[in-house]
Amino acid sequence: MNLSTSVEQIKGVGPKTADQLRAAGLLTVAQLIMFLPRRHEDFTGVVSIADIQPGKATIKARCEKISTRTVRRGLRLTTAVLTDESGKLNAVWFNQPYRTQQLGGSNDEFYFSGEFEYNYGRYQLTNPSAELARDLPVQAERLMPVYRSIHGLKSQVVRKVLETLRPLMGVLPETLPPSVVAAENLITRADAVGSMHFPETMEQVARARERLAFEELFELLLASQLNKLENSKLEGWHIPFQQPVVKQFVEQLPFTLTGAQRRAAWDILQDFERAVPMNRLLQGDVGSGKTVVAGLAARQAADAGFQTALMAPTEILANQHAETLQTLLAPFGVRVGLLVGSVKGKARATLYEQIANGEVDVVVGTHALIQDKVSFKRLGFVVIDEQHRFGVDQRQRLLAKSEHLPHLLAMTATPIPRSLALTVYGELDVSVLNELPANRMPIKTKLVSPISAKTIYGHIDQEISAGRQVYVVCSLINDNPDNEIKSVQAEHKRLKNSVFGHRSIGLLHGKMKPSEKDQVMQDFKSGKYDILVSTTVVEVGVDVPNATVMIIENADQFGLSQLHQLRGRVGRGKHQSYCYLMLSTTNKPSRRLEEIEKSTDGFYLAEVDMELRGPGEIYGKAQHGALNLQIATLADTKLIARAQQAAKTFIESGHDLVQYKELNDQVQYYQRLTTLN
Repeated sequence: MNLSTSVEQIKGVGPKTADQLRAAGLLTVAQLIMFLPRRHEDFTGVVSIADIQPGKATIKARCEKISTRTVRRGLRLTTAVLTDESGKLNAVWFNQPYRTQQLGGSNDEFYFSGEFEYNYGRYQLTNPSAELARDLPVQAERLMPVYRSIHGLKSQVVRKVLETLRPLMGVLPETLPPSVVAAENLITRADAVGSMHFPETMEQVARARERLAFEELFELLLASQLNKLENSKLEGWHIPFQQPVVKQFVEQLPFTLTGAQRRAAWDILQDFERAVPMNRLLQGDVGSGKTVVAGLAARQAADAGFQTALMAPTEILANQHAETLQTLLAPFGVRVGLLVGSVKGKARATLYEQIANGEVDVVVGTHALIQDKVSFKRLGFVVIDEQHRFGVDQRQRLLAKSEHLPHLLAMTATPIPRSLALTVYGELDVSVLNELPANRMPIKTKLVSPISAKTIYGHIDQEISAGRQVYVVCSLINDNPDNEIKSVQAEHKRLKNSVFGHRSIGLLHGKMKPSEKDQVMQDFKSGKYDILVSTTVVEVGVDVPNATVMIIENADQFGLSQLHQLRGRVGRGKHQSYCYLMLSTTNKPSRRLEEIEKSTDGFYLAEVDMELRGPGEIYGKAQHGALNLQIATLADTKLIARAQQAAKTFIESGHDLVQYKELNDQVQYYQRLTTLN
């Protein structure tokens, strides 16, 4: 048996277990060995119920009785009486009704590990884990690895199979260069994997996690640095800086640029003058004025005879950008074209011709821009809005429409924590817009209990009477009887038939056709609807300066960054705006909700979100899954700094990456995944 052996050939693995492993994506011995525990339960200090003390505690006991009841909307309480030879103990689980089935009607012994604390007028074990004693290895009173449950695959099954593979873990090949392992004082990969699956102390686990997390970050950072090195060898267009052109553009603006906008524009204009193509990320909080910065750069490019292409993820956003750029650039004779799905027939053919012969200086569009029929005369500058919504192939197809590689500006309204900028976007230069225009009033944000909804509805009615408009955001499209989260369709119907029956209410969700969504948003912008009930599709959308109130239903179900993005749909005009975060229950709000009530600083909130929820919320769940991060967290700035320096040293020392096959394969994968060129 070796690392490439299929799981069904492992001794003791029957057809049922093999099917479970395959369903979880574990096809070979190597994949199974690298299926690392998500946490470790400490069973080394098992005590009897009679000797239990407040704090973290583990007992070995039976469940005498257990039941689940709904306490209030959104909260199901499971309570149990646990017993051993020394006495009895109460346990409680919140929103874990499956514990009734797991523990009820059984006389088996379990290991229960949780917080023994005073709650609801008595001491009890709160939210303890429960492991069937007979499923644990003989030496059960030790640190127990707990694995992710995928397609019903249970931890005890994984542990049992891994016991068979333990000898192979000791001969796992090293993946990091020996110089890096020595310089960083890391343990070997074989020791790290063995300690993760079969630890004896938490110190061993900590050392193992450090080694494996470092390796994951080293691979990612080495890829981004190699991308940056390759980018520096590319030939781009030289677009000279013309001060009179820029000065004239700035002076005709009906507002004053913020300091951050000026700094970002100067970064771009300096990049234009270099022979190497620009590869810059412009991250700006909602409403910070990214389009104006892009417009200034497009003006400079047009003056030098170059075309600009701006690609947006939705037709409605492309329309918005085109309108803004037309207003900004038309006074200088810069011609703006819009290429989206709704432009058809003769109008589309004419636009193709104008783009090809250079009659259009700035082309704004959706995916339509990357079609083979679109040919540019002299494409020198590419802007990609909300770039994480496009795949690498889509970006490359747009960049390929130029004789030389165009300058690239990627824009995002999602504030990116420093640690994420260093890793996922490591090959990019970064400019930050962290100031809002002077005329913007901060949005007043308030956490609201469900029992206070009537008061909020009264305030909303007052705003509508004053001529303002309102967003109501829900997280589901259809009602789910097993889920108390309000669906957008049910909420739309409820509001129409009750409290806002006298108001005009629109409905928007992701399952509507693009043309239908665009029509609803345009109708809302034109004032046809007083209230728009929507899913999160409004997160990135058209500007409606007249919308001053947003209610986010079941706000506790959203991440901080998404809540902040949604909140940014209001506060875009001259009127005071409000965001009401409606909670699912009357429970005390979580820290992250308290943070967003206190702060409108998207960059601060992004750091908090990274700390509390991990990078999935910020980078996007699909992309984060593609990062293959089992152990590393992108919130660990100290380890990121170490890995970044190690990657830099490795490159500078001239090591040949090819001699480390597994490392080379992973680095190449990350280079393809994260590159923008």
